This record gives sequence, C-alpha cells and structure tokens, in this order.
Amino acid sequence: MPLTAVEPRRLYRQIADQLAQLIASGEYPPGSRLPAERELAAQLRVSRTSVREAIISLEMSGLVEVRVGTGVFVVAPAAGIARAGSDGGPGPFELLAARSLVEGEIAAVAAAKAEAGDAAALRESVARMDAGLDDFQAREAEDRAFHLCIARITGNGSLELVVEGLWNQRAGLWGRLQQHFHTRELAVQTVRDHAAIARAIAAHDAEGARAAMHRHLARVARQFQRAVDVAVTPPAEADAAAARPQPAPAALARAARPRRAARS
Repeated sequence: MPLTAVEPRRLYRQIADQLAQLIASGEYPPGSRLPAERELAAQLRVSRTSVREAIISLEMSGLVEVRVGTGVFVVAPAAGIARAGSDGGPGPFELLAARSLVEGEIAAVAAAKAEAGDAAALRESVARMDAGLDDFQAREAEDRAFHLCIARITGNGSLELVVEGLWNQRAGLWGRLQQHFHTRELAVQTVRDHAAIARAIAAHDAEGARAAMHRHLARVARQFQRAVDVAVTPPAEADAAAARPQPAPAALARAARPRRAARS
C-alpha cells in the first residue's frame, strides 16, 4: 500500500472541523446558539484560546455569526459540509506569542546599535501613526513599517526578513479579529506603546526595549482575548454554565481531544 502525504492540522482547525460536522449533522441547527466557550473548552479539553480561534474560523466560513455580548449562532444550513473553511496561517494568539519572543530580542539588539538617525526614524514613524489614527489602512502600513524599521536597525538582514515573514503570516483569522475588535482606543494605546519602544531604543536601553516590546504585544493579545471572550461567552451564560454540568454532544464526546501532535 503506497504511503500518502500527512497533512498537519492546527488545533483550532481540528476544533472548527468538529463543530462544522456537528452543524452539518443537525446537532446545531440554523438559529441555534453554540455552547459557551467555557463549555466547549472543557468538553474538548483544549484551551479557550483555541476555541476562540476556531469560532472565528467558523465565522469566516459563513457557518456562524458572532453577536457581541450575545453569543455565537448558526446562521446557514450546512448539509454536506464536513469541514470549515481553510485559513493558511497560524492562529493569531500563536502568532503574537512568536512575535513577542522574536521581536523582543530584536528590539534589544536594535537598542544597542541605534544611531541618531535610527532614533529619529522611529520617532517619525510614531508621529505618522498618531496622525493617521482614523485611517485604518495607513495605520496598519505604519505599524508594519515601525516593526520592520527596528529589525533594520540591527543591521542583520536575516532578522528583517524574519519580522517581515511574521507579519506576512497575519492571515484571515487575524483580519477578522481586527475587523471585529480593533478599536480606536486600541490604536491610541498602540501609538503609546510604539513611543515607549522608540524611547528605549533611542536611550540604548536594551532591557527597556525588550520589556516595552513584550508589553506591547502582550497588551494586544489581552485586548483581543477580552474582546473575543465578550463576543462568544455572554457573562450570564458563562456563569450559568460554570455552575452546572453540561453533557457534551456525542460527537464531541467521542473525539474529545484532537491529536496531541497538532498545535494551536
């Protein structure tokens, strides 16, 4: 028997596919609300972050609608659908964790090597982002330019390519998160974070630059997590779910834990 290629699937994709199959089978008919995030995470024995990413993937596929503060509702008949739509990139929270690890060290190196012109370029980037707060496309372009500028200051072209590669991994799930939850308040705080990173690099404070980058990316992750939590787990429902045991649908119970080899 010939061998066939093995397709690695990320954990959130496995969760999304299971839920899509339950929708297709009628376990969750159109108009019904999916269980709260807390319940799904407990039944599947996965993190709530992975459930959040799976829900956003299902929404991108047109199978569910995320109603902020209300819950997640099935919106389309799914007869014959066995898989949720594809998303080629990593989950947004996984990507933010990778960026924090890599870009924190890059910021520290940049702080050690920055010259006066480099510090001025970072300050100008912060000013342009501040001026374009209400222009989403311009703000996004400047955000990317700021992080690439820091990598460029290191003088290591490979590091610049690494940062560019991480930014290019911001696929469909990331875009949907931004569409839902990227507020002006978040944009204002991003400008403040960038200013703090720029100050530390200009002061040749490697530890401060690393810490400022970590704080920046951790804050973005927290903001997205809180926003998705509000969207997919209404507070009253979450409290009620925590107070009572909930039987899992048979299909979820049978496949409670996706393969250990898959990663979120």
